Parts: sequence; C-alpha cells; structure tokens
Amino acid sequence: MLLFNDELLQEQAFSFPLPNRGLAFGDGFFETLIFAEGRLRLAADHCARMQRAAAALHLALPPTLATSHALAATLARLAQANALNAARLRLQVWRAGGGRYTPPTAVAEWLATAEPHVPDESALHQVNFARETQSVFSPLSFCKGPQAWLYVRAAHERQQRGLAEIILCDAAGHVAEGGAAAIFWLQANVLYTPALATGCVAGVRRAAVLRAAPAAGLTCREGLFSADDLLRAEAVFTANVAAVRAVRGVGNHRFAAPAPALLARLGAV
Repeated sequence: MLLFNDELLQEQAFSFPLPNRGLAFGDGFFETLIFAEGRLRLAADHCARMQRAAAALHLALPPTLATSHALAATLARLAQANALNAARLRLQVWRAGGGRYTPPTAVAEWLATAEPHVPDESALHQVNFARETQSVFSPLSFCKGPQAWLYVRAAHERQQRGLAEIILCDAAGHVAEGGAAAIFWLQANVLYTPALATGCVAGVRRAAVLRAAPAAGLTCREGLFSADDLLRAEAVFTANVAAVRAVRGVGNHRFAAPAPALLARLGAV
C-alpha cells in the first residue's frame, strides 16, 4: 500500500499523474523516515526540515504533513496499512500543476511509500574520500532532493571502488558528509562535524546527535575542517535516520572504535 495525497492505494492501482513538476524540474523535495516501536522517529526534526524546505521552494504543505503530530499520524497509518512494525518510509513532495519554470501554484502533492526497515549498525571499515564528486552549497542543500544527483554520483563511485562509505568534500577541500549520512569525529572530548556551509544536508539525526552530545560530556564544534583534521581524529562515526555507525578506517588510516555506550547515547531517538 502507498499514500498518494492522503489516499491509501494498492501499488498496482497507482498511476502517476502528468504533468508532474517534480519529474520535469525537480520542483520539490523528499524525506526518508523511520517508523519503529509504534512511533515515527524524530518527527519534530523531520517536520521542521520539511517546513524550511517548503518555505524555500514557496510551497504550502498540506495539513496532513504540516505539523509533527499530523506527519506522525499520517505516516503511522501507512506503516500500519502495510503491517510493518519497523518501516523505512519515503515521502516525496512536489508542486502541483504543470507550466514551465515559473511556479503556477504553491499547492503541493505528495506520495509516501513504505518498506521493511532492517537496522544495520555494523562498523564501516572500507571508507575513503570521493574523487569525482564534490558537495555544493546552495539555498536548498540543507534538504533532500534538489541535489540528489550529487549523491547518486557519489554512490556510483563508492560502488565502483568497493567502499562501504564515501566522504564528500566541498570545492575548497573541506569535509562535508558521507554519501548518505552526516559525519562526526571525536578528539579530546570534542565532537566535530562539518558546518552546513559545506553543502551537507541538515540531517535529522545530525541534529539529534548535536543535542545529545553536551549531556554526554562532549563539546560540539561545527565548522570548516580539512581531510587532515578528520584523519587526526581518535574515533569517527556516521549518523543518519537509519543508524549510527562507527568508521574504523579512512584510506590507510585506522581509528579506534567509539565507546559503544557513547554511540548508544548519541544515537538514542
């Protein structure tokens, strides 16, 4: 089952209406969300990013998605319709109507799909910096969708090089993010992560980790850091809505495993 504009439909009964501005112009955004243990994880963070993305694109979110309570209730309905206790959800939002570049309306249409969520918190051993793709800062780089081509390119390179994860840097060489996750490193009780100015996504798990860090006795520093800064770290990990995963090596550099209790505390949702 899927949800199209709040209507539950069988997948085989769904047809994509045309014209579609999401398909034609990428005029929209998407969210990847996790429903588990009877609730939508980080619903408030997802909703805040969606509201910011909608404002940047001059879109009006429908009432069923516009608040964290409404978003959680809407997507719980989808998970339950698919009989999934743990679900990975994709919510695609785009501008209604046709036209050319000039937006004809602020009305948004949306599609939500669900698949089983199988957590993978295993360590990442084969990680390296991207050679072919750089992060790009833009007014929309904080959200997911408008620059998705960049992550497709990075994923292709990761696959071709046989890596478990790939690290993107911006044009000036500042570390930005993993191919599908925020990146963090620890050194002398300081937690480092790249600033949004690098073009990295404003991940919901990124925000949750930064909130949890002070209570774990860590000082947080967001900034512009070089690859060498990361390679001098004591421990490195990635974090996205699906999992927090230790990085045990980048290229020929090896890192200690972050303390499991610390990762659990920072990854709590």
